[in-house]
Order: sequence, then structure tokens, then C-alpha cells
Amino acid sequence: MSDAAAQRRARQTVINLALSLLATLGLVLAIVLMVPRDDTSKIQHVDVVSIAKQAAITSNEIIVTPDLPAGWWSNHATWNDGTTDAVPTFEAGFVSPTNQYVGLIEAFHANPTWLALKLQGTKLTGAIPAGYRTWDIYTSETVHDPAKSMDYIAVMTVNKDDFVLLYGTATQTEFEYLATSIDFKLQKVKPND
Repeated sequence: MSDAAAQRRARQTVINLALSLLATLGLVLAIVLMVPRDDTSKIQHVDVVSIAKQAAITSNEIIVTPDLPAGWWSNHATWNDGTTDAVPTFEAGFVSPTNQYVGLIEAFHANPTWLALKLQGTKLTGAIPAGYRTWDIYTSETVHDPAKSMDYIAVMTVNKDDFVLLYGTATQTEFEYLATSIDFKLQKVKPND
């Protein structure tokens, strides 16, 4: 009788362990399902136009931003006075309605080394005629999947040492729209030499 009782106790211990494990998992699942989660984006929208205007006043440079189509928004905009790399820049980021990113860098008084460093790992593959000026297209020498933000870079030379760069993961059409918008605005304030 003692062998049968020992076997029954051993079986009961395993059953009790399995039941307690199931109860614990059920409790954890219930807590996870009951706790509310905020699914909204944590990235704040910024007013790129007002930040660009303030940067233009501070820097005494001509800073242009594209007119954004419906559904686009800006996620950052900053003025860098060039203390770290000796090239003052205005940088902004834009997000398309399909959640694709386009970055903008306007560089003032840049040297060929600065531009070469920005284009490192890319090769010239084409051009976009965008109204008054042409944007040179550089693509990454390495194919990334998914694409990285610096795999596609459009570069416009405003004059011999001022450049505008657009880069990101948006479509060719979206890049062309932003490039044309920037080009027309620059033509109003800085016509081709």
C-alpha cells in the first residue's frame, strides 16, 4: 500500500505543478491584455518653417524648406553652427504619408572634403533636373535590405561651396517633388550665377 500511495503522491505533485504553471500563465496573459497601451507615435511634429526662419535670423544665411504635400510632416529641424566640423548646416527630417523618411541638409561654406565624407560609400548614378538646377543622384555601393537612409542621396550645388542634400527612403517621385520645391524657392532668393 505504501508504494501505491507514494505513486499517487508523485502523480499529484506533477499535476499540481502543471496546474499552478497554467494558472500563472493565465494570470500573466490576463494582466498583459488588461493593461492599456498607447499605440500613438512618440515622435513629435515640429514646425520646420518657424525653426528655419529663426535659424536664418541667427545665422544670416538663406535657409529654404520645401512646401510639404498633404500628409507630410516634419520630425526634426536644427541649426548647427559648424563648431564641430567647421561647416554650418541646417538639418530637417520629413515623413511621408507612407511613413518614408527624407532628410534635408543645407550646408554653407562647405569644402570638398565635407561633401566627400557625406557621400562616402556612394557612387554617382544619375541626375534629377528639378527646374533651374540639377540634382546629382548618388546611390550606395552596397545594397541594403531594408534600405538605409543614406543609400540614396540627391545633391544640389547652390554655388561653389553651398550645397543642399536630400536623402532617405522615399520614392523617386517624392524626392523629385521636394527637390523641385526647394529649387524654385532657392531660385527666388539665390538665382543661378
